Amino acid sequence: MAARLIQFTDPHLYGDAAATLRGIATLPALERALAHAQAPLREASAVLVTGDIVQDDAAGYAHFRRLFASLGKPVHCISGNHDLLDAMHAALAGPPFVLGGHFDAGAWRVVMLDSAVAGMASGELTPAALAQLDLALGTAGGRHALVCLHHHPVDMGSLWLDRVGLVNRDDFLAVIDHHPNVRAVLWGHVHQDLDVMRREVRFLSTPSTCAQFLPGANDFAIDARPPAYRVLTLRDSGEIDTRVEWVAAT
Repeated sequence: MAARLIQFTDPHLYGDAAATLRGIATLPALERALAHAQAPLREASAVLVTGDIVQDDAAGYAHFRRLFASLGKPVHCISGNHDLLDAMHAALAGPPFVLGGHFDAGAWRVVMLDSAVAGMASGELTPAALAQLDLALGTAGGRHALVCLHHHPVDMGSLWLDRVGLVNRDDFLAVIDHHPNVRAVLWGHVHQDLDVMRREVRFLSTPSTCAQFLPGANDFAIDARPPAYRVLTLRDSGEIDTRVEWVAAT
């Protein structure tokens, strides 16, 4: 047996359906990603959305709600540094949307952490959020654990980007290290793919459903790669099969 999840991240929507970010119309790009993901979505038990749903525009949530409410799956969301928390909570109140917290999927516990701080590009986990993480992992009842947040808790090897990661990463990693049931940590924010191991835990980042950042760049630079999303298969053994799906322009 296995649990299938689909992660979409950083759609950066506007109220204007034709608005662009870094040369890409963000709403059509998200629509293409969802269309591309139809087959894995049918098999998924839930959808993960790891922040920057909108680009500082509360009107963008209406588009997100319309598209994701029609999937027929629970949609577990956390905020990013471009989200507007009050508007996000108002727009995504009630099923199928779930904001933060944790849920169980077969042999796995999935923890959704809010690392966004108003007015900051970088992120931070409050003492309450770290306590929430510690409790969720400690009460998982033998389940493997996947921990999700918006900001990256390890270096991406990109000078400008690593200045806007998780500022209290050491506190976060101390909690992760304390719980041997953690199998993976997953995030958005960085608009690129990373898949590395740290102390037997897999650390994964996922590209955006709109524009990507150039990996390894010292200064801000855009990559030519297309929109993307991630498919995850969480196996009862604790292993994860995962792939990034790139969505070519039509």
